[in-house]
Amino acid sequence: MRTVIFDLDGTLADTSADLVAAANACFRGLGHGDLLDPQTDALTAFHGGRAMLRLGFSRLGRPEDPEIDTQYPALLEHYARDILVHTYAYPGAIDAVEALRMQGFAVGICTNKPAGLAESLLAKMGVRDLFASMIGADTLPVRKPDPAPYVAAVTQAGGQVARSLLVGDTETDRKTAAAAGVPSVLVTFGPEGPGIARLAPEALLDRYEDLPALAERLLGAH
Repeated sequence: MRTVIFDLDGTLADTSADLVAAANACFRGLGHGDLLDPQTDALTAFHGGRAMLRLGFSRLGRPEDPEIDTQYPALLEHYARDILVHTYAYPGAIDAVEALRMQGFAVGICTNKPAGLAESLLAKMGVRDLFASMIGADTLPVRKPDPAPYVAAVTQAGGQVARSLLVGDTETDRKTAAAAGVPSVLVTFGPEGPGIARLAPEALLDRYEDLPALAERLLGAH
C-alpha cells in the first residue's frame, strides 16, 4: 500500500503559540515574566522545550542555567494542560489527509513530540482516527532523523517503505527521508517558510490542496 507519513508540529498543525505559552509559564513562575514572543520565537518552539528554555535564559544572560533541565518537566505539564488553546491545523491539511485516504493511501504520523502529547493533541483536535499509525519521540529508543521511527510509522500503517513518502517542515524531516531512502515533501508555510527550499527536497508543498496529486506523482499508480 502507498503510504504518506506526516510530521506533526509545523507540518499538520501550527502548535508554536501553545508551546511558547508553556515556556513563558515557566519563566513567570520564576519571576521573570514572559521572555518569549509567540510570533518571533515560533521557529525555536519547533526545536523543542529545552530550546525554548535555553533561549529565554540566554536573554537573561544565562544560556547554560541549570534551571533549563529543572524546568523542562514543568514546561511539559503546562503544555499538556493547555495543548489546544492557540493550536490549529494548517488550512486544507485535514481535507488533504481525508482525500489521500479516499485515494487508497495509508496515512500516519512520525513526530519528535512525546507520544503521549501527540496522542492527546490529535484526540482533542478530533482527527486521531484519520491516522493508521502514530510514532512519537519516545516510542522507540531513537528519534528522527534516525530512519527507524519513520519505518515503524509506515509499517504500523500497513504500508511498505519503498512506496512511501514523508511530509515535513524541517531539516530533520529531510534527513529522515534521505536516511530511509524515500521522497521528502517539505511545506513552505511552516516555521521556516519558503526558505525551506534550501534543503532541496523532492518536492515543496505550498498548499495542502496540491498534496494528493503530488503524492500520486511521487509514488506512482497503485
